[in-house]
Amino acid sequence: MKPFRLNKHGKLVFPSSIFVDLDFSVISDLDHLQAIIRRDFEVKAPTGTEIAERAAAGKYANRYELLRDMGLHLFWANRFALAMYDKRPTRWRDVPRTRDDVFVPLLRPWEDRQKKSAMVRESYDLLPAAWNHAAEDQLFDLLFDCFSNKLYLAAELPPIKATIAEALAAPEARTTVLGDFDPDYRHFSSNEILDCAEEQAELESLRRWAMVLHNQHPWDRSRASLRPLSKMEDDDVVVLFYPKNREVLDFINRVKSGETCSKQTPTPDPTVEPVSPLPPLVISDKEQIQPKIEALAIRKGEIICSNEDVVRNAPPTWSPMSAAEIADKTGIERRRYTAEPLENIALEAARAAMQHAGRGPEEIGAVLFCSCTATRLIPSTATWLSGQLGIMQTHCSADIVAACAGFPYGIAEAVRLLQEVKRPVLVVLAEKFSDKIGNARPSRMIFGDGAAAVVVAPSEKERDIHVVQTYASGPFSQVNSIIWPNHDFDNDITVYGPEVKALVKRYLNQMMAETADLDIDMIVPHQANKNMIIDIAVPQGINAEDIYFNITEVGNASAASIPIAMADAVYEGAVNKRTQIFAPGFGAGAVGGYVVMSLEPAMVAPEIKTELAMEPKSTTTHSSMTDIQKAFGG
Repeated sequence: MKPFRLNKHGKLVFPSSIFVDLDFSVISDLDHLQAIIRRDFEVKAPTGTEIAERAAAGKYANRYELLRDMGLHLFWANRFALAMYDKRPTRWRDVPRTRDDVFVPLLRPWEDRQKKSAMVRESYDLLPAAWNHAAEDQLFDLLFDCFSNKLYLAAELPPIKATIAEALAAPEARTTVLGDFDPDYRHFSSNEILDCAEEQAELESLRRWAMVLHNQHPWDRSRASLRPLSKMEDDDVVVLFYPKNREVLDFINRVKSGETCSKQTPTPDPTVEPVSPLPPLVISDKEQIQPKIEALAIRKGEIICSNEDVVRNAPPTWSPMSAAEIADKTGIERRRYTAEPLENIALEAARAAMQHAGRGPEEIGAVLFCSCTATRLIPSTATWLSGQLGIMQTHCSADIVAACAGFPYGIAEAVRLLQEVKRPVLVVLAEKFSDKIGNARPSRMIFGDGAAAVVVAPSEKERDIHVVQTYASGPFSQVNSIIWPNHDFDNDITVYGPEVKALVKRYLNQMMAETADLDIDMIVPHQANKNMIIDIAVPQGINAEDIYFNITEVGNASAASIPIAMADAVYEGAVNKRTQIFAPGFGAGAVGGYVVMSLEPAMVAPEIKTELAMEPKSTTTHSSMTDIQKAFGG
């Protein structure tokens, strides 16, 4: 898990955006590691020579563009140190000669360093500021000190460094020697980095980059040099590399012993169409038991994550994107997160729904929990909820993993169970993405947290649920269009947009054919991506004005998104009488489905009130500028 935190300014920050902590227990071999490093550090980063050439040719429009390129380059130049090692300056006389868990980088000089650095310095002085002249100058001082005093050629860095014994076998090889090393040289603490603040989101992100990069070389860089090991003297201070943790050392040992092997990916069988499409379940008047919705309750996340928050937490793997561009791409301006565990918000929604329905624990015949972000396996969340709610026994308490189709899957199963248990079924839907999205940009832009609960009860007369349908499977690429955990993305949730769009289009075509003869007043879809849904739905003859969205304010809460949207439609007055709703959902695993139901305002419980953490208050940059001045003894 990679939780967010609120810093001392009340701003949402993601430590995982800036502190690199790869899970080496799932990295299979050196090729796997190189692919991750290439994607996270190299693809976006220019070389130092390229930066100097761009600067000399006038390719930068403003100072921020140059600063960002310098930051990207420096992350790439420190890519293996950031991912794998801790650095410890040590006097040469105290360096252990025989240990296999202590390493030293062997480096080649960066040719024409001073000339290329001077080109960057001259170019920066001629460029206009992008937003804040003083802040950008401070950032330049910090980044340029790292850039201009980078002694080595970054392109030839190996991930696995030499042990001391291996390095001594090549005495002309060079490593860094520090001059007049000061152990108290300025080092930014984790809290200082996470608490830094800028009015401009892009500059705040860059300031964190600069502070982290400074910490990679917390010494007077202008006095450092590269020296052959054969010329080391006892009082010379060198920089030793120690593996960050046991998993890194185990990975190094596996690579050096040749024990690693790439995991073989099975070849999928050809995809074939079913013998015949499976029809939806249409609940008719002839059914002895009619499904009635007695209550719908929701619990949104209490913390607002704005698009500006997403930008201010941009890691170096991302291409530049403004808050407005995120809104244009996704239709989302804010998403809601919670600091509570997933089970807790699910329990809050369940209790509110049961209270609104006037049902006690002794009346509940089954509990279904729908989520794709639950980490509880034993006991299942559904059984945990049953215990928390004081339910002595149910016919069924089970978890359903149907991702963004959780609502149609849960309601469909509740309708079937009603025929068996003839008692109310509690359907709980909850997701917590905020600690699982990591640094995958599509996931960070889209997903939110939230919970909902629905009491579906038996009735002899009134029917609220009219049609239910569920689908699953498809082409291999669509089944794997959303993955968690994804070992190739450091266990983060990852979304492959074109494949998701293809499965949505496929299922929507099928849904339209199945529901063509039904009277629908409003469409409340899974809140996946507003612009994508409209782009696909309108060519199918659906009027965009008939689609209800709340994704702008809450993001995509997967299984919980449809019921949260239904409740919001009531709260906002979009539904003010009994309304026939078409609620489709599609998502991970190429699952899909829909519910056609009647929604009445009386079904919806009052929204669970939480102490809302509002959008970050304005802050000045003075404290951060002072921090950077201190880094240089100013």
